[in-house]
Amino acid sequence: MEVTEETLEEVKRSSTDVPATMDALQEFGDVISRTRDPEMEARFREKLERYLAENERQRPALLSVMEWADAGIRTAGDFASFILKGFRFPRLPTDQELVALARHYYPPRMELKVHVSDFGDDRSSHFETTLGEIERCWEDKPDWAISVEDLFLHGGDRGRPFLYGGSAGFPYIETEALNFRSRQNVQEMRNVYMILSKLEELHPQLDQISLNGDNNKNLTSDIEWRAGHLESPMGYWSLVESDMPWQLSEGIDQGQGGVWGGLTPIGRVIDGQELSTHPFFRDSQLKGFLLTLAPPTGVDYLDKYFRKYLREPIECMPDNDDASVLGHMLQLFAKSGTSSWHRKTVEWLAVYMITEFGATPHTIRQGHNAVSVVAAYRTVVQDLKRRRYDPWKRNESVKLVREYLTCIDELTSICLILSKKVQMFEGLLQDCKAMEAEDSARAEPGNPSGKSMIDRVEWAATAVKDQHDSLKRFSVDLELAMNALFQLRSIEQNELAIVADSQNKAILVFTGVTIIFLPLSFFTSYYGMNLQGIANTHKDEAFFWKVCGTVAFMVILFVVVYAFRNKLRGRLLNPTPHNRIV
Repeated sequence: MEVTEETLEEVKRSSTDVPATMDALQEFGDVISRTRDPEMEARFREKLERYLAENERQRPALLSVMEWADAGIRTAGDFASFILKGFRFPRLPTDQELVALARHYYPPRMELKVHVSDFGDDRSSHFETTLGEIERCWEDKPDWAISVEDLFLHGGDRGRPFLYGGSAGFPYIETEALNFRSRQNVQEMRNVYMILSKLEELHPQLDQISLNGDNNKNLTSDIEWRAGHLESPMGYWSLVESDMPWQLSEGIDQGQGGVWGGLTPIGRVIDGQELSTHPFFRDSQLKGFLLTLAPPTGVDYLDKYFRKYLREPIECMPDNDDASVLGHMLQLFAKSGTSSWHRKTVEWLAVYMITEFGATPHTIRQGHNAVSVVAAYRTVVQDLKRRRYDPWKRNESVKLVREYLTCIDELTSICLILSKKVQMFEGLLQDCKAMEAEDSARAEPGNPSGKSMIDRVEWAATAVKDQHDSLKRFSVDLELAMNALFQLRSIEQNELAIVADSQNKAILVFTGVTIIFLPLSFFTSYYGMNLQGIANTHKDEAFFWKVCGTVAFMVILFVVVYAFRNKLRGRLLNPTPHNRIV
């Protein structure tokens, strides 16, 4: 089958012949030759159009809220703008509009879309529902499927704990993953959360709708128990805050050991990332999320349509297997079910998911037809190093140092996340080896065509470690470059000081000459006028000197006091004791 650029642009991948990420480069022909699923494409287009239309409806309210929050007289320009507007500050939209704005960016929990997938031998089922109907899905699940609820109710095999891959006292695997979101979307969500959550008058209305649509028997009581256990309010904003896109500068959440040890937002304005200065990653924001506590809403896989993926709404991501890990897994096992698994166990699925998320973001699935994160940072670091040798300009050095520090902070945060991933994968590898040995001892044969848990973990650990080592080298290289920049600028400042000293000497000589000849010029001009008294008045020269001399003295005194005001204030307010050596 001949694949053209038009085909690739239009084709929405179907579930036929979807290779795993580890095999994507070996089976690249299958990756690019998949055909469109018309029904899936229609659903995707419908979601996209509905989201874009709602986004446009909410934009005026969002702009009004931002203008209201930014209002204030801070500078002379703000004061002039305030005067020109007729002494009127921006007004907030109505409460109804604010509630609609909050619901658009942070939907009530019972309206959240839930993807329910069941995998069996050569079969699977997948459908969408809402969180308010999730218990009904558990009750109506296929006979051959088992749900998470069954595990908690001891209705089936609970699986084996990950003693080394998990943390102390918590034998479940978790990881801090990285993906990309649109900078505009991240900024809008941050504005809505940081502004509207502080409007106390909106809390009663939002709290009232926070659990609307809950048709579950036990979910509300479970949430109430959790709120009581944590001594936390069960309000709207406390329930939706996990949707907040976190920034790298706000730390990482993996291994914090509880809800209260998690992340908290710092400010409204999102960080300026040096990675976003790269042409490929322009308008994107690299963010982190804890896989067990936050939704994986972002672009995981990088290819040449990266910009297009950034514009897609969050709820459409699971439908895009070219951009989303969840979408890839849904398509990969859509027809084969568990028949392609090495072992048909919940542990194998958990390991597959954690390794797939842990290795992202990468460019493997589409044959490295995009710029990787490592390659982008290499370009950014090289550009920063090159700018060290630019001619000195006023304030340019300060700007350059800030960019250095921003890039170093980014690399430090990413390396910390990657190092925790490597540590987790090393422990997970021990668990997988123990489980494989246990299965072999029970004479349970695995599927030879499927990748074992050990294969998956070793692949992910190698990929993550390579990223970590490369970015760590960039960080060290950038720190050395910044030290060299400081030394270079110090040498330049010394040379400028020498030049300034020469200029000061010339000015000193000129000043000395001026001090001598300026009074001489004045007095020779004054006495050379050959006049008696002041013209057209009866005042004499004594009056002239009383007035002009007093004014001149007061002007000189005012200038001297103003020039040394800080030193004089310190001397007057904090006099030095006579017995103190200064």
